[in-house]
Amino acid sequence: MKKDIIIPKVENVYLVAIQEWNDDFQENSWYAYLVNGNDKPLEMAMVVSRAYGLINGEERKTATFRHAFATVEPQSGVRVELLENNVLQLNNEFAVSYFLGGQLYDKKFTFTTNSINERAQTDLPVVNKRGVLGN
Repeated sequence: MKKDIIIPKVENVYLVAIQEWNDDFQENSWYAYLVNGNDKPLEMAMVVSRAYGLINGEERKTATFRHAFATVEPQSGVRVELLENNVLQLNNEFAVSYFLGGQLYDKKFTFTTNSINERAQTDLPVVNKRGVLGN
């Protein structure tokens, strides 16, 4: 039965980290964005995030967060969540599910330990900003 399930490949959808000014903390902070590079909207997009790993030899993990977006417009991005500085030293995982053209898509994006930093920034697709692409 599993062999009969067709899972389409995710294309032109990205999970990125962008550094922006945070008025609450009065400093630049990293934010996760879901970016749609398709010509059609993503519908019923769901992002489930968590962070896990070792800090000073001790196993750490965050709570699981769930975010839902009715639509993500074509050639645009939506802010998902703030990435606090203390979780950047962990693996940050984002499971993204959405409908596009009536088909369900699903992909996990991961930022490995300390991969979100200013030196790792690159030009991002669609949003015309610099940031870090999730793998």
